[in-house]
Amino acid sequence: MATAANTAPSIPVDRQFDFRDADFSRVRKMIHARAGISLGTHKREMVYSRLARRLRALGRQDFGSYLDQLENEPEAAEWEDFINALTTNLTAFFRESHHFPILADFARKRGGPVSVWCCAASTGEEPYSIAMTLVEALGPRAGGSTVLATDIDTNVLNRARTAVYPNERVAKMEDERLRRFFLKGRGANAGQVRVRPEIADMVQYETLNLLAPSWGISEKFDVIFCRNIMIYFDKPTQAKILERFVPLMKPGGLLFAGHSENFTYISRDFRLRGQTVYECASKA
Repeated sequence: MATAANTAPSIPVDRQFDFRDADFSRVRKMIHARAGISLGTHKREMVYSRLARRLRALGRQDFGSYLDQLENEPEAAEWEDFINALTTNLTAFFRESHHFPILADFARKRGGPVSVWCCAASTGEEPYSIAMTLVEALGPRAGGSTVLATDIDTNVLNRARTAVYPNERVAKMEDERLRRFFLKGRGANAGQVRVRPEIADMVQYETLNLLAPSWGISEKFDVIFCRNIMIYFDKPTQAKILERFVPLMKPGGLLFAGHSENFTYISRDFRLRGQTVYECASKA
């Protein structure tokens, strides 16, 4: 009969810390309880790599004591770093570009200021793309339009607030948009661009956990962008979030989802209106 030691998964020789099945299981349960994120078993190496950095930064010798600290201190500041480490932030300006003409047409039909909530803001490319689209669609009527940009990751929000990006982040953008919406860096800032203040001022950044008991949001939105975040939640969590969106949306408001997300069979509050675009069915 094989012993437990013999049946345990082998540990790569270059690993500084032992990372056992029990440690990975605890991490998966903790991030799901805290942020709703469902980590698949294939994420094990990613989890080790990212959390090992936290262990080194804190001078920890093993995962067990690190996770014990988090569980014993639910209000510890380290929870923020734990969540930040396990959050994936993939974004780009005008990503999933088919959504933005739909937003522009919707804004023109609305006719006046449009309020948008971008609930996975990451480093800011998406909320700034939304603001640019509103200005392009509405012109002078865009005055008063707002974009609430939230994310659970405080690090990416701090980067987003700077509104500064390396040139390669806008390399594929049309020249007209570049000239209209960005300032080119010079001297010490060469190789970078900054979002023009009139666009940056339309966006307000806030830290928000979609699993929090209260979001602290009282306004209603014409549009909610919730793209490429629901895939990290299980179906019951998705359903609860969609249910909470409804009272925050104006009649006829639109919900934009990510390319691999489908809410049709999760909620009756939204009806499909286009490719990963949903209209809020509520009349409230």
